[in-house]
Amino acid sequence: MKVIAWSSNLPPERCNEVGVGYAAKDELFRQADIVTIHLQLSDRSRGTVGERELRLMKPTALLINTARGPIVDEKALIAALQERRIGGAGLDVFDVEPLPLDHPFRRMDNVVITPHLGYVSQQNYQRYFPDIVEDIRAFLDGQPVRVLK
Repeated sequence: MKVIAWSSNLPPERCNEVGVGYAAKDELFRQADIVTIHLQLSDRSRGTVGERELRLMKPTALLINTARGPIVDEKALIAALQERRIGGAGLDVFDVEPLPLDHPFRRMDNVVITPHLGYVSQQNYQRYFPDIVEDIRAFLDGQPVRVLK
């Protein structure tokens, strides 16, 4: 797999260090078969992927967003998907969560949605559940652990 990356904070030298190709933003959207979003939501990142970027994508390309919903302009994404300008989307995050029952994403055959569960894995549950049980037992015994101060 050829991996390319872009971020407003990413120097090409860093890409070289880890064996990833650097691409300017427009080139990333033009070239990538799959675009995955890995940004923190901030005033600067809000709307990073909008109509312009979606129009640059290949008609077979996929957009994956497991970061934060507002990083992608939701209205522009809905239009791109409805018009089949991109191949599809995989979404774990939305502008409004939980995703409203009447939301267009729920009716699209070119969208896979999950309920913001990107962290769910067997390994995580094996770690979290024993801690939760320990927390409850300690609290009931009057000796709470992992207390936030």
